[in-house]
Amino acid sequence: MKTMKLLSGLMALMLMLTACGGGTADPGAAPAAQQAADNANTAAEPSPQETESVPAEADTKVVKYLDQEYILPAQTERIVITGAVEAMEDAIVLDVNPVGAISFAGEFPPLFESITKNAQSVGEKTEPNFETILSLKPDVILGSSKFKPEVAEQLNKIAPTIPYSHISTNWESNLRLLGELSGKQELAEQEIEKYKADLEAAKSLIGDSLTEKKVLALRVRAGEMYIYPAEVFFNPVLYEDLGIAVPDEVAAAEAQELISKERMAEMNPDYLFVQFSPDENRETPNAWEELQNDPILKNLNAFKNGTVFVNVVDPLAQGGTAYSKIAFLKAAVESLTQ
Repeated sequence: MKTMKLLSGLMALMLMLTACGGGTADPGAAPAAQQAADNANTAAEPSPQETESVPAEADTKVVKYLDQEYILPAQTERIVITGAVEAMEDAIVLDVNPVGAISFAGEFPPLFESITKNAQSVGEKTEPNFETILSLKPDVILGSSKFKPEVAEQLNKIAPTIPYSHISTNWESNLRLLGELSGKQELAEQEIEKYKADLEAAKSLIGDSLTEKKVLALRVRAGEMYIYPAEVFFNPVLYEDLGIAVPDEVAAAEAQELISKERMAEMNPDYLFVQFSPDENRETPNAWEELQNDPILKNLNAFKNGTVFVNVVDPLAQGGTAYSKIAFLKAAVESLTQ
């Protein structure tokens, strides 16, 4: 009897422990409260699809230009041009309006009035105003490839800066770059193709009429006459594009070269294109008038035949840009075929 009572007590104790949760229920089955908490935590965690979601637009883009890569903001709407007059000219062609642009003697000249109506001056050609550029919060800065390294470094601290080439053979790459930055790639391609088509038409019109003629582009600066190498200034249009013979003096020039009246007499060009800017002749405003009345120059074939053409395009035009090439090709062909 005592044994039976002991067994009954042990069984009762086991039943009580089981009821209090001390039993060995299925270890794979969590209590109801824990299961609810687990379910809540699972619902709060993002799905793999949500964690890997890609923004509709990336924060940056990579732009390739003249064998270099530049990381820029995805949207480059706020463009500042400093130092690179070439970029100013290309902006005319593509109707790009920079928020900051180069001024000339503190003003925007008529050549650039179409693109600077809402622009702020960021300094002169070789003197960028860093504080003003910073205040404009540019997405990208188009600086000059002629800038000294320390100037480029300072600009890069403000915004990604691309050294816009001043080399005339890069005119297509330049225009395509500005087209990409402004979202006008298609227009850039159209302008490039149009120039090439106009060039073919011009060559057909001129034919071989200039085979025995000497054609020269001249720039008057500070009252002096200068010629340039065949690949600089407006020379690429005359010699490379139109195929006119390169004068020996031009072929020998390695950079901007001062030329005397006596040497001009030796060259004796048949056609002479002269660029004379008042801004470049502030201290000698009557220089061109004096030169064309000089007895030595008056005996040049171009003067005697009335084939001296002054400022057929704006005197500020650089020569090796899309704008300069388009404008000069048209004016040169009109002058050479009259």
